[in-house]
Amino acid sequence: MHWDLFCRVIDNYGDIGVCWRLARELAARGQEVRLWLDDASALAWMAGGPPPSGLTVRAWGEAANEPVVGDVVIESFGCDLPPGFVARMAARQPAPRWINLEYLSAESYVERSHRLHSPQFSGPGAGLSKQFFYPGFTARTGGLLREPSLAAEQAAFDAPPWLATLGIERRPGERVLSLFAYRLAPELLPLLADQPTLILACPGAVQSQLAELTLPEGLRWQALPFLSQPAFDRLLWASDFNLVRGEDSFVRAQWAGKPFVWQIYPQDDGAHGPKLEAFLDLYLGSESSQFATCTRQLWRAWNGLAAWPNALPDAAMARAHALKWRQELALQPDLASQLLSFVAESG
Repeated sequence: MHWDLFCRVIDNYGDIGVCWRLARELAARGQEVRLWLDDASALAWMAGGPPPSGLTVRAWGEAANEPVVGDVVIESFGCDLPPGFVARMAARQPAPRWINLEYLSAESYVERSHRLHSPQFSGPGAGLSKQFFYPGFTARTGGLLREPSLAAEQAAFDAPPWLATLGIERRPGERVLSLFAYRLAPELLPLLADQPTLILACPGAVQSQLAELTLPEGLRWQALPFLSQPAFDRLLWASDFNLVRGEDSFVRAQWAGKPFVWQIYPQDDGAHGPKLEAFLDLYLGSESSQFATCTRQLWRAWNGLAAWPNALPDAAMARAHALKWRQELALQPDLASQLLSFVAESG
């Protein structure tokens, strides 16, 4: 089938990161995909090479005059399609499947809203119906992006040689921590001083913050360049502890099977707080151990929602829990597979 995937770039990392992975994965499964972007500049470093066979990148502005409409049109994250393109969708026979790919959330409304119809009664798309497709963590959602080869690639991965390609060498007994965040909370640094730690800081404000700080004894940091998505995945695999932000890196940290902390995008109305709690409720379940309590407090503190704990969660328990969670997620069909089945069964 032919797919049109529309994405407006908000911050150059999150929305385009998810859409590029999805487009690439659909193309790898034999689909023809056009990825419409209003700003493709981030692909220069994110893509890690030219688009694979079956995937083309198009400028958003060209869609207004594009005469051909695909079999499936994905409107990612409520980005509002160009009216002229929607009009041609309404004129197409048969009409294309119109899917609104939503943001990832663990909140309960996701299961209720997944696959629901939204009939269009006015405007250029009158007569069409779009359907909501929600990624998620449970069997009643659309799942998470995951490549079929991911587990095998991780199993064959050798961290030291890969780190060496970036000029990074772990010292004996040193913990490696990847840091991809909107901001650095300096209160974390004393907690990391429980053992020698190398902080690998991704581009952004945190590099400037670290450059201005005097780190506790035993901590050192190294600035990373922009990494392609395949390289960023390997950074997560090579690290002992991952601090991630947004949506794409959040999902990849879970597939890495390593202890991690998620920095959720802060919202002025405070809606990020319940979203964080909803995921923690799934991730930790009903567990009330010291490990679970410390984990909740650390995540809340990293997001500015609580006081800091006195120590990090037990490392061995954190590793075991991350692997257990990854195993549970892997039992669910991945997002691309679910999208293909969704289109096939109700088309």
